[in-house]
Amino acid sequence: MSVPQPKQPYIVELREVTKVYDGGVRALRGVDLLIERGELVAIAGPSGSGKSTLLHLIGTLDRPTTGTVRIAGHDVAGLRDRELSALRARHLGFVFQQFHLAPGMSALDNVADGLLYTGTPLRTRRERAAAALERVGLGHRLGHRPSQLSGGEQQRVAVARAVAGDPPLLLADEPTGNLDTAAGAEVLGVLRDLHAAGTTIAVITHDLEIAEWCPRQVRVRDGRVVADPGAGIGRRPPGPNPKARPGVPEAAGPIPARKATGGTR
Repeated sequence: MSVPQPKQPYIVELREVTKVYDGGVRALRGVDLLIERGELVAIAGPSGSGKSTLLHLIGTLDRPTTGTVRIAGHDVAGLRDRELSALRARHLGFVFQQFHLAPGMSALDNVADGLLYTGTPLRTRRERAAAALERVGLGHRLGHRPSQLSGGEQQRVAVARAVAGDPPLLLADEPTGNLDTAAGAEVLGVLRDLHAAGTTIAVITHDLEIAEWCPRQVRVRDGRVVADPGAGIGRRPPGPNPKARPGVPEAAGPIPARKATGGTR
């Protein structure tokens, strides 16, 4: 099911957003957040600050109690479940701290399965999966199962799965949380290259080093945004890779720019 693509300046737009869970727990308290296309943004804060709730709202996995959430110009409150699924399939990619790879499947098929709900034929899904794995430097690991890959390689497979459909917005939740220094450097290098190629990336993290690596840091505490330099700052290149060490590889090479699709894609 296709979703129309209105033109507007922000890929993420939150206005006076609150989220109250059962029992009166207030996770978000009047949050305003604007993210332009092409930004690399850290949403940072301690446990219980509300950053995971923000991830769920931006990812259309949940709806606000009050306020407005627009993703790529679409007001989430006005969309039915099928329309939300179409919005996620077309505009969003997700990377989590846990890799969520099927252990009995190859890297190629783990990535191809991420396109199942797009209605794309299997052959085309595998072609796109192979191209995505090439983008993250794993073109030589297509047939390897997760148990045959390092932690960093598994997370890069997860990134490839997230970007195989060429979504304009990537949400990365603690993407280096389960990785050692070398593997973390590899993953941050991939994110850096995706950002340089035009993908908008929001990194949700409690790690201050990773937050400071991002050109724009949105600080969250007690359900409120307490610091934000403003939309557009995240278009700048990221700082030095905080996970990089002498002799530690960062990434496999430059990632090609996203295809120009017109409209707000």
